[in-house]
Amino acid sequence: MQKLKAISLFCGCGGADLGVIGGFEYLGKKYPKTGIKIVHASDIDKYCIETYNENFEHKAEVEDIRMLDFELNESDIVLGGFPCQSFSTLNPTKNPDSKQGQLFWEMARVVNQVKPKIFIAENVKGFYTLNEGKYFKMAKKKFESVGYRVYFKILKATDYGIPQKRERLIMVGVRNDLKGEFKFPLETHGINSKNKSELVTLRSVIEKLKIDNPKYYFSKKAVEGVKNAKPNMKRALAQDLDKPCLTVTSHLAKVSIYSRDPILLVSPKDELYRRFTPREAARIQSFPDSFKFSVSETQAYKQIGNAIPPVLMWHVIKEVCKLIEANKKITADKMV
Repeated sequence: MQKLKAISLFCGCGGADLGVIGGFEYLGKKYPKTGIKIVHASDIDKYCIETYNENFEHKAEVEDIRMLDFELNESDIVLGGFPCQSFSTLNPTKNPDSKQGQLFWEMARVVNQVKPKIFIAENVKGFYTLNEGKYFKMAKKKFESVGYRVYFKILKATDYGIPQKRERLIMVGVRNDLKGEFKFPLETHGINSKNKSELVTLRSVIEKLKIDNPKYYFSKKAVEGVKNAKPNMKRALAQDLDKPCLTVTSHLAKVSIYSRDPILLVSPKDELYRRFTPREAARIQSFPDSFKFSVSETQAYKQIGNAIPPVLMWHVIKEVCKLIEANKKITADKMV
C-alpha cells in the first residue's frame, strides 16, 4: 500500500510530526506507526530545526513560509500550527493584526497550491474566541474559498491521556470532492470516554519532587515576596500532583513565582518551590523520553511550550487516515 504523504509547515521541534508518524511510546502505551511519510518539514526557527533533525530520519529545513512554493498534489496532507502568540489568552498585549499574526493566509496559500486531501491547522483557544471569533472566521472562510469543508473543535489534552489542561483549536479541512464527514477522535480519558478512564495526573511524569540541581529552585526572597504580596497579586501556582497540570508555555525558562505558570511545591514546611526541568515539561507535553533536546535549556523550554502534544496529534491523524482510506475504498468500488 502506498504511503500517505504529508507537508509540515511551522513544524517547530516536531511534536505534531511525531504524532503524524507514530511509532513511539508514552507512559507505557504504544502509539503505532501510521504509515505516513513527511515529504517536507520547515520552520523559520533554526534552533527548532536543530532539535527536529536530531529526532527524525527525514530532515527539516529552515524556511520562511512566505518564500515556499509547492506543486499540485505534492502531498495528501498539509499540517501546521501557525504562530499563535498574537491570539493567546496569555498574551493580551500582542497585536493579532500584525503581519506575523496573519500567517494563516500563507498556510491557505500552500493548501491552495498543493490541494491535499486533508489539511490540519492548530492554534490556541484564543484564536477561536478573540474579538468574537473575528480571526477564526476569516481563516475558516479563506480555507473554504480554496475548496475545503472545515471542521473544528477545541480539544482538551487531558481527554487523550495527557497530564495537562491544555486546550487547543484543531481545524480539519476536507477537500470538497471527498465523501464523508470528518469526526474528531473520541475521548480516551475522563467522564466522556467510553470506559470512564481516570485522567492522567502530573504524578505520572514527575519522578521526584526534590531534585539536586539548585538552579530550578526559587529563592527564599522570591517566596517571601509572594507571601507578602497583596491578595490579588499572589501567584505561586503550585500544582497538585494528583491532578493534571496547568498548560505549560513557551516562556518556561523565564518562569517566575509571580507568573501564571505552573510550578512545583517541593516542601510546604521549608517553603521550597521549583520550576519544571525540560524533561519534565516534555513529559507533560507527551513527548517520549527518547525525544532529544540538545539545544540550550532556554530554547528547549520554548520549543516544548510551543509544541503540539504528539499524543494528541496521533489521535487526530488516525481519524484523518480513516477518512482518506474510506474514500479510496469508494473509488476502488466504482472501478469494479
